[in-house]
Amino acid sequence: MRKAATILLLAISSYACNQAKSPVENQSALQQNNASGVVYGAAFTEGNVLPASALLAAIDNKDSLQATIAAEVVESCQAKGCWMDVKLTDNSNMKVTFKDYGFFLPVEDLEGREVIFTGTAKREVISVEDQQHYAKDAGKTAAEIAAITAPKEELRFVADGVILK
Repeated sequence: MRKAATILLLAISSYACNQAKSPVENQSALQQNNASGVVYGAAFTEGNVLPASALLAAIDNKDSLQATIAAEVVESCQAKGCWMDVKLTDNSNMKVTFKDYGFFLPVEDLEGREVIFTGTAKREVISVEDQQHYAKDAGKTAAEIAAITAPKEELRFVADGVILK
């Protein structure tokens, strides 16, 4: 009886270890080191990198823009690492999320870190609920969250890959 239980336990363990993992569970497979830093998500080359300061001019009069951008992180999600805000030249920030939640950045304070990311920039109207959700993820106070009362239009970026310098 004991041998049968042991064999059954080994069979179940073997089966469980061979199951496909979700993108979140497979996080380590989505990060790799290269000469520039740690790559999260899809690997990409750093050719034709546009500084964040030039992004607003590049997207002017367009719905969206495929680009590779270099920027400084201003703030990042402290709950899961599922977004970051980067600095633009006009003293505003741009929210960067990750394609299909297929990868996340480390949950650490990334403020001031240089990043290069590739994907699609576009203008979006952000609901009050979404703004409050991001404020909560960033660790804002209840008063700061309650002060968000109107939707706003802003430039957003969905990244396919990120190099954290």
